[in-house]
Amino acid sequence: MPLALLALAIGAFGIGTTEFVIMGLLPEVAADFQVSIPTAGFLVTGYALGVVLGAPLMTALGTRVTRKRMLMLLMGLFVVGNVVSAVAPVFGVMVVGRVIASLAHGAFFGIGSVVAADLVAPQKKAGAIAMMFTGLTVANVVGVPLGTYIGQSVGWRTTFFVVAALGVIGLLGVARLIPEQPRPEGVRLRHELAAFRNVQVLLAMAMTVLGFGGVFAAITYITPMMTEIAGYSASSVTWLLVLFGLGMVGGNLLGGKFADRHLMPMLYVSLGALAVVLALFTLTAHNKIAAAVTIVLIGGLGFATVPPLQKRVLDQAAGAPTLASAVNIGAFNLGNALSAWLGGLVIAAGLGYTAPNWVGAALAASALVLAVVSSVLERRGTVSRGRLVAQHTPEPLATPAPQR
Repeated sequence: MPLALLALAIGAFGIGTTEFVIMGLLPEVAADFQVSIPTAGFLVTGYALGVVLGAPLMTALGTRVTRKRMLMLLMGLFVVGNVVSAVAPVFGVMVVGRVIASLAHGAFFGIGSVVAADLVAPQKKAGAIAMMFTGLTVANVVGVPLGTYIGQSVGWRTTFFVVAALGVIGLLGVARLIPEQPRPEGVRLRHELAAFRNVQVLLAMAMTVLGFGGVFAAITYITPMMTEIAGYSASSVTWLLVLFGLGMVGGNLLGGKFADRHLMPMLYVSLGALAVVLALFTLTAHNKIAAAVTIVLIGGLGFATVPPLQKRVLDQAAGAPTLASAVNIGAFNLGNALSAWLGGLVIAAGLGYTAPNWVGAALAASALVLAVVSSVLERRGTVSRGRLVAQHTPEPLATPAPQR
């Protein structure tokens, strides 16, 4: 794997840290600005919506510049957003800072996926994408716990200054390590939009929303589930999330490795196993050890779907993959928001803190159904094209018999 992937992984590490660290700092931020915890939750919601909207917007604006330059501009925007958050005098300004930072998220991973895939041989594309996403997964193991500790010990503003510094390192890494590539000739916004007429691209994005949404249906409510059902103390939740992050790292790397060999079978196995494990979590959540093991498996199986889904979009949107790739990153965040909302509904309905696990299992199973449908449609299309070619292939001329 080329060293340039390290620069993408560093940028992904910073982005992953700023996305998730706010969850551990909400009480400190709420107290500083004298707002309620639910109000402070807009810092999470605003970021997620910024990713969904910013992915296509920033990618569309980037069609006029080279991918390397756009990655540098996105990291610069990320730094500005985190600095604004760190110095925000009032809560509203911090929300603006979070939204500014989020605008870089989807486009960075979308364009970065295309760049990573272009840096390696065709049979290593999913592995290269996984290497970039390793930065995001490691952020949940190292960046988020460390950022939470710094914020609780020194002050939450320090955490965002540190994240901004990570963004500067990522920016310098992109400038130094990513090779300069000319802007693809003939690629315009209308060509990028044409990819969304491909039903396979839309199916892959729907799988992203449902499959990864299944993960966050459970993980969003991990704190009350583990403290009220499993019997863990509140201080233990941080280490349970570290276990979840370790599972993400392993699943991401395995997903990248096997997706390069057998992409659709990898999706079948990971989505099917994810649905089963999420359903079992309603039972294992009642035991500390079983719950911890299940959390690792959810992280591993959930992120094992990321490289194959991202590569699936790149393959199906061949010729104009950048916008589709970025929108698929937004689809991950859309799945997070959708599943968190559905999980909240079943808890509010009085079904208990383990009920979101059933929601997650249903979402993952739905993604598996779409994967099967996608594969069937692809095979039918291949057979139809083969028959069409056969019908239009002229019969060879008969060779006249030799004259005696």
